[in-house]
Amino acid sequence: MSSARRGGHQHHNPLENGDGGEHEREEDDDEEDGEEEVGEDEEEEEEPRLKYQRLGGSVPAILSTDAAAAIAVTDRAVLLGTHDGTLHVLDFQGNQVKQIAAHTATINDISFADGEYIGSCSDDGTVVISSLFTDDKLKFEYHRPMKAIALDPDYSRNYKRFATGGLAGQVLVQTKKTWGGGYSKKVLRDGEGPIHSMKWRSDLLAWANDAGVKVHDMKMERGIAFIERPKGIPRSDFLVPHLVWQDDAVLVIGWGTSVKIAAIRTDLSPGYNGIQRSITTASSGKYVDIVGSFQTGYHISGIAPFGDLLVVLAYIPEEDSRDKKDNTSVPSRQGTAQRPEIHLVSWKNEELTTDALPIHGYELYKAKDYILAHAPFSGSSNAGGQWAAGDEPLYYIVSPKDIVVAKPRDTEDHIAWLLQHGWHAKALAAVEAGQGRTELLDEVGSRYLDHLIIERKYAEAAQLCPKLLRGSPSAWERWVFHFAHLRQLPVLIPYIPTENPQLSDTAYEVALVALTTNSSFHELLLTTIRNWPPTLYSASPVISAIEPQLNSSSMTEALKEALAELYVINKQYEKGLSLFAELLKPEVFEFIEKHNLHDAFHDKIVNLMILDSKRTVHLMIQHRDIIPPYEVVDQLLHASKSCDKKYLLHQYLHALFETDIHAGKDFHDMQVELYADYEPRMLLPFLRTSQHYRLDKAYEIFAQKELVREQVFVLGRMGNAKQALSTIINKLEDIQEAVEFVTEQHDDELWEELITQCLQKPEMVGMLLEHTVGNLDPLYIVSLVPDGLEIPKLRDRLVKIVTDYRTETSLRNGCNDILKADCVNLLVKYYHEARRGVCMASLDEEVGTRIDEGSSRTGDRSSSLRTLEIKSRTRCGARCCLCFDPLSIQDISAIVFYCCHAYHLSCLEGGLDSMKANNNARDSDEGSEDDDGSPSGESRMRCVLCTTAAA
Repeated sequence: MSSARRGGHQHHNPLENGDGGEHEREEDDDEEDGEEEVGEDEEEEEEPRLKYQRLGGSVPAILSTDAAAAIAVTDRAVLLGTHDGTLHVLDFQGNQVKQIAAHTATINDISFADGEYIGSCSDDGTVVISSLFTDDKLKFEYHRPMKAIALDPDYSRNYKRFATGGLAGQVLVQTKKTWGGGYSKKVLRDGEGPIHSMKWRSDLLAWANDAGVKVHDMKMERGIAFIERPKGIPRSDFLVPHLVWQDDAVLVIGWGTSVKIAAIRTDLSPGYNGIQRSITTASSGKYVDIVGSFQTGYHISGIAPFGDLLVVLAYIPEEDSRDKKDNTSVPSRQGTAQRPEIHLVSWKNEELTTDALPIHGYELYKAKDYILAHAPFSGSSNAGGQWAAGDEPLYYIVSPKDIVVAKPRDTEDHIAWLLQHGWHAKALAAVEAGQGRTELLDEVGSRYLDHLIIERKYAEAAQLCPKLLRGSPSAWERWVFHFAHLRQLPVLIPYIPTENPQLSDTAYEVALVALTTNSSFHELLLTTIRNWPPTLYSASPVISAIEPQLNSSSMTEALKEALAELYVINKQYEKGLSLFAELLKPEVFEFIEKHNLHDAFHDKIVNLMILDSKRTVHLMIQHRDIIPPYEVVDQLLHASKSCDKKYLLHQYLHALFETDIHAGKDFHDMQVELYADYEPRMLLPFLRTSQHYRLDKAYEIFAQKELVREQVFVLGRMGNAKQALSTIINKLEDIQEAVEFVTEQHDDELWEELITQCLQKPEMVGMLLEHTVGNLDPLYIVSLVPDGLEIPKLRDRLVKIVTDYRTETSLRNGCNDILKADCVNLLVKYYHEARRGVCMASLDEEVGTRIDEGSSRTGDRSSSLRTLEIKSRTRCGARCCLCFDPLSIQDISAIVFYCCHAYHLSCLEGGLDSMKANNNARDSDEGSEDDDGSPSGESRMRCVLCTTAAA
């Protein structure tokens, strides 16, 4: 296409409701051409801005017998004029609403005002103003072909004013008279050639003739601008001028290959884009700025605004513009015309998109056979790059036999185009941005996933599933099974939801089973089982898929651990314990306690010991009634795994011995050897405590290990005391230990043996003298020393012996004296305390006594409490030892002695009268004080029973 060669981005848009029949071959050829060009420009293809649809309804039937000649689009209907002079009123789907027989020849122009009035002009020289809702018509005869008509925008309020123009060259304005009826006429311009186009907006009327374009201020009734006709334009028979008001102050002119944008001003401020005004009229306060002007490489068959851009209907000349030297030459009609094109350009001729239209019969049409009309719309509706729904402009491309409607592509079109070109990520981003219907997310998501699956981008598809499938359980399940069919389910599993939504248990089971087939997925299987709630699925199918692999090479640690977790979920705790123990998992101990499996780990002892010997030993000892020691020892002795089984056995037997010295008595012989190997310091305590080991075997072990002290102990236990003593002296050379050993044996012959063996070594004699003080007489040892035997440090040791002996004797005597004195003092004190009586007065008497004597004592016990105290502390059960009446008689005092005998005071005084006479003589001889230190003038009371017994 020539437009592609001019550098634009060309799109061939197949129409949605294309006709068949005679045009079928043409459309097929068009599609083939389009496929070739799409292939050529695939890398440079840009998204189109407009979408196209052939107008249906009644239009095909109308144009099958007639040809379109003029069109006007209102906010209420589409007005179509044909060559036979008929005016068809259509709705926006193309259905005919009304038909008006307005003219007898071709309708050249249509104008609409006040939402009701339709003005049309024709080659038959008539102008007809019809009503949209009634059959009323006004017809005006001009006797010359009329080419343009414009109704006043305020037609009803401005006395039904309208302007016309035609081949007569007059711009004629007619206004209905206020009085007398009829219309008044006013010629605005005459003698400048035929009027080709006319547009009225607000107070401004613009028209085009052979001289150029003029703008007239209808309110001020004066012209404000004249824009010359572009040079080099063919006569109007071939290229007519096109006028369109973009708004109340901007007029767009498309004529031949020239585009000009004129802005109407009311002051001298700078114009659009800083361009100063170029044309002014001194007689008017308004002026015109040409704010945009450029040349095109095609002929303009129509022009319309598109926000801040322009939509241009382009007619491509029959000869390529690149080779055409003279654009002013008149194209021939040989049936070789190219498709018309829609160009979207800026005011600076920056071409955004180009769309070639498959118009029916385009090969035979000239530039002036096409019409471009646009529906009224608000120029401010272009907000944020998107037209508001229902407010976007509509563009009608009209040819004699075809009408195509173009409108801006909306977000859904944009998304569909992105999907069509494989840009699924962009389409998804557009949907997520809220630019389309929410239902589009399902469609876009499904197509995006399909695309990724075809591209084998399984991981990317799985990652997008939560976003695309959202909360639809059916969609999730469908894709789970689809991934399973593709054997790519492992990449989807991390994204499968467990809630909101929750899928069927089958979906989860299929997912888990899929992870069991390959060892590279086993870690994911374990993680998934731990993360998914066990209520989502049944563990049995997954267990059935794993169990056949238990003894195969495909069984990994992760798969085994996953199987253990599944056993737990399935409440097969013993099987789970077996695997946890085999896997050496630290949590196995908590697992045993949690599920009370103490009787289920009999055959797991070795594994548990390897995992954590301390916890295992504690567990086995705590439950030794369930797991007897012989079973533990047998398993450890026959352990096949590489481990220090003897050390593990030592740990167990040692802990068992500390807990119960008799529990492992059958293994004490073994334990002696284990202590010798791993913990010799514990041998002596064990040997002293245990009675269940063989002495001869123990001695062999100690001799082999050179454990001397243990040999000594065993020899002593075996009754071979002399050999034991010899071992101490000769191997240990420890006289102090030898002395201790002899002392423990309580055998005088051993002392003689000790002395005899020590006399063989002079240095031993001195050491013996130092350590036998308190056991043997040192002089006896000295007397046995042969004459001439040199004993190292003998003098010093003798001095020390004598000094220690004297010191010991002195300390012993001193201690004996102190002991005797303490005994005497304590006996005297006890004697005095025992002779002293305690008066137990009644409560009233006691209180009176405290008041009289001013005592500061604070005893305030009740009589009942005192009675209980007396009863608990007296031998007579709270009764007087003389009268045997209760001590708690009201108002009678009682006396209790430290010998725990108690008396009523009156009974005791009577019993003592006979004793006083006998004591008077002794009291006068002994002095003025009693033995207990009391003055002689006070009464001396004694326990009657104890005194009598002493006497």
